[in-house]
Amino acid sequence: MPAKYRIRNCLRLSMGGFLMMVMLVAPCFAGAPTDGVKETTDRILVIVSDPALKGPENKDKRGKLIRQAVDERFNWEAMTKRSLARHWRKRTDAEKKEFIELFGKLLERTYLDKVGSYSGEKVIYVGETIDGKYGTVTAKILTHSHTEVLVRYRLKETGGNWRVYDISVEGVSLVNNYRKQFNSIILRSSYDDLVAKLRAKVAEKD
Repeated sequence: MPAKYRIRNCLRLSMGGFLMMVMLVAPCFAGAPTDGVKETTDRILVIVSDPALKGPENKDKRGKLIRQAVDERFNWEAMTKRSLARHWRKRTDAEKKEFIELFGKLLERTYLDKVGSYSGEKVIYVGETIDGKYGTVTAKILTHSHTEVLVRYRLKETGGNWRVYDISVEGVSLVNNYRKQFNSIILRSSYDDLVAKLRAKVAEKD
């Protein structure tokens, strides 16, 4: 399968993770990591529910506000580093900076337009664990078709703030998905080819 299609399939597989983030609205308990996720979720829900931000004419403004909220909760550098894995160490500082920016824009392009699909799905927080500076928040999404979707947020505490570095939906990790795809492209072609593909994806017109 051509690399460009593998990237596209990867995006589809991991899309649920980001969507689940904006559905967490009814925690049955809250600890520090859960509070952090809920705070960001509440901000996003206010944005997507605001009548003044509805409509295609407000798409850019709505997207910018959502990205700002997500930036405060997601650790893009940690996600990028884990997604590139062993290839991260070989990159120059300039390459790392560019890839972090590309990765953030890739997720923004792939997911933020989907946030508006939230339609009141019910959520139950079923667990929270903390091990030093690392935490996991587990939730069940109750869909309108009466099925349950298990979601896990993995966070790390930095400077008193819990930030997400991975999301798993039904055991499928967003970071692991990208890691496999990125590694495959680099080994079959080159790092420069991967960057070129990401630039093209980010630059695509709607």
